[in-house]
Amino acid sequence: MSFNINVRARNNVKVTGNGKTTLMLAHGFGCDQNMWRFMLPLLESTYKVVVFDYVGCGQSDTAYFDRKRYETLDGYAEDVIEICDELALENIVFIGHSVSSIIGMLAALKSPALFAKIVMVCPSPCFMNFPPDYFGGFEKGDLEELINLMDKNYIGWANYLAPLVMGQNNGSELIKELEDSFCSTDPTYAKSFAKATFFSDDRAKLTRLLVPTMILQSSDDNLASVDIGQYMHEKIPNSVLKVVDSQGHCLHMTAPDVVFQAIKLFLA
Repeated sequence: MSFNINVRARNNVKVTGNGKTTLMLAHGFGCDQNMWRFMLPLLESTYKVVVFDYVGCGQSDTAYFDRKRYETLDGYAEDVIEICDELALENIVFIGHSVSSIIGMLAALKSPALFAKIVMVCPSPCFMNFPPDYFGGFEKGDLEELINLMDKNYIGWANYLAPLVMGQNNGSELIKELEDSFCSTDPTYAKSFAKATFFSDDRAKLTRLLVPTMILQSSDDNLASVDIGQYMHEKIPNSVLKVVDSQGHCLHMTAPDVVFQAIKLFLA
């Protein structure tokens, strides 16, 4: 790591709460650390909590944006490792939403000593279909069209994606918030993250993840089906799968109490 990088400013790192166990909360694509706000009051009384924004998201310092670094999920995993190094963290519990579950896995494969446990909220190791063996939910051509829509009509892209991700039944306020979050992210950075998110295929790495892992899957999720959670559970050696009776891809926002109880039980 270069010594002239201000990691805390780069990733808008914040540390709250108190406790012997450190939780690192990592947001999903098109989001920022604010998406964890429903979970924070539940966690801060028992745990030390680290939140941050990936470069290009939220209040991160976009001066550090490097197109080559962030064209794959490995660049985001490096961010996670550098934040841990900066804060002198070890044996953390990494809680990743959506693509951050995979980013956390990649970081754990590079620096296993940093991680005690991993919680994956609505994860998917690959969003593309590879029939007949694997169905990630999307044809590659459909994903390419979605990326192209970002160039042609960014607001339209956000309007289309937000209800798909949040779940149509989860209230207009949450859908609007996600839509606004998508829209507030500069397309320059959002497109890199979108490509890294939707075109990655990290299925082959699942069997190498030895850190104890809990997979939290929504019973009705347009982006990551229960079958994907089951697939990951079968591949990750030391894993448990919990299916939450809920709609949408953002359980930490729509069912924070259930997620909190599951985390507490997993850490006990």
